[in-house]
Amino acid sequence: MKKVQKYLFGAMCIAALGISAGTFMKVNAASEAVTISGQPVDLTYAAEKALPAVVHIKYVQNSKTQTVRMQSDPFEDFFSDPFGFFGGPQGGTRERQVQTPKKTATGSGVIISPDGYIVTNNHMVEGADELTVTLNDNREFSARIVGTDKTTDLALIKVDGKNLPTISIANSDDLKVGEWVLAVGNPLGLNNTVTAGIVSAKARSIGANGVESFIQTDAAINQGNSGGALVNARGELVGINDMLVSPTGSNIGYGFAIPTTLMNKVVADIKQYGTVQRALLGIKGGDVINYINEQKDKEKEVDLGTNEGVYVSEVEADGAGADAGLETGDVITHLDGKKVTKMSELQEIMFNKRPGDKISLTFLHNKKSHTKTVTLKNAQGNTNVVKQADMDVLGADVRPITSQQKEQLNINYGLEVIKVNNGKLKEAGITKGFVIQRVNDADMKTVEDLQQAVKDASMSKEPVLVIRGTYPTGKRGYFIVDLGQ
Repeated sequence: MKKVQKYLFGAMCIAALGISAGTFMKVNAASEAVTISGQPVDLTYAAEKALPAVVHIKYVQNSKTQTVRMQSDPFEDFFSDPFGFFGGPQGGTRERQVQTPKKTATGSGVIISPDGYIVTNNHMVEGADELTVTLNDNREFSARIVGTDKTTDLALIKVDGKNLPTISIANSDDLKVGEWVLAVGNPLGLNNTVTAGIVSAKARSIGANGVESFIQTDAAINQGNSGGALVNARGELVGINDMLVSPTGSNIGYGFAIPTTLMNKVVADIKQYGTVQRALLGIKGGDVINYINEQKDKEKEVDLGTNEGVYVSEVEADGAGADAGLETGDVITHLDGKKVTKMSELQEIMFNKRPGDKISLTFLHNKKSHTKTVTLKNAQGNTNVVKQADMDVLGADVRPITSQQKEQLNINYGLEVIKVNNGKLKEAGITKGFVIQRVNDADMKTVEDLQQAVKDASMSKEPVLVIRGTYPTGKRGYFIVDLGQ
């Protein structure tokens, strides 16, 4: 009996050791999992890695003289010239030269290469006459704009520097909801500020930009954080801080950052092509669940075979979607084998494609799944590289018309063609002296207006300028300029 007890006791000890060892292994494994998932409590390492690469950006738009049309005060005209001896309209409109105030703003940016390339928001640099970049160590540089992308609200700028501090760029797809992140920037005039929070949601769309797949975070983001870094617990860049959604305009809501998956594509395209290359499916639509809820509000029952995916509301005749056999009412469920549950996820995948790329498209038609491989096209319906045109393509010099010309031609604005070289205007038959007043339904009051019209048209589905204006004789003119040829 003693021997049995002895052996039993030994067996119990061995079992206890086994259980202890197993428990230890589980605890250790759990500890490793926490470390691997990037959830340590101490975030000082991440802050030390990120701060040197985040810069302060000062934006300056200089004061300018503009001509504005104003409604005349009939009583003012009566008392200043009651009998109209000095001419001019009574109670009509008149033009006045006004001086716009100088505008300044501040924000943030992230150095992504030692030679001075910096990523920031488009809204931080758009319209700037001067950009001044200040590093974490107080070194100061003037910056130039390399390229911008309005649809994602991203911009690439450059300073002349060497061996500048940079930040490692992580794949934002690897981020998990609940993971710790830091927002690094210069909010409210407080330079080199770090705030912490978690990833609250991914692939969020809020209707602010043309292409959206935001990382949502509760890390404090305020005015001045725009263009700053959202970093993970390893100090790696996962997003560019873009905006705050708050009922008060300050940190009482959620912040939104543009993921590095979109940022990398914008940077690569601007460097290689000068502008972002967009591949399109040639469809319109939205989240399936939103469509179902809309139909329910109309007391209509809908069965699409799924509650997830992208509902196709319209298919362009010659687009990639039509080539795949998509029809109105179909539901896109996968792209390149990757599940798509909402429009923002589709946009993120498509944004990383270029015209000419092939993509595998899986969709439900009458609740039956189909998979097709199609070649993606650009906005102009082909697979060519699309480059943003400059005014140089017109081959002409222009200037705003004078007050005397306005009076002679009885017009209020326009751009006079003062020189015509070889280029699109000469090909269209526009000669020296012609006054351009409207291009594609936009008034041409400044040279910048024409520059923007050329850029917009060159990237559009139909790269055409419809030009309306007046000859020096007062005769009206109308021209079509094809930028795509």
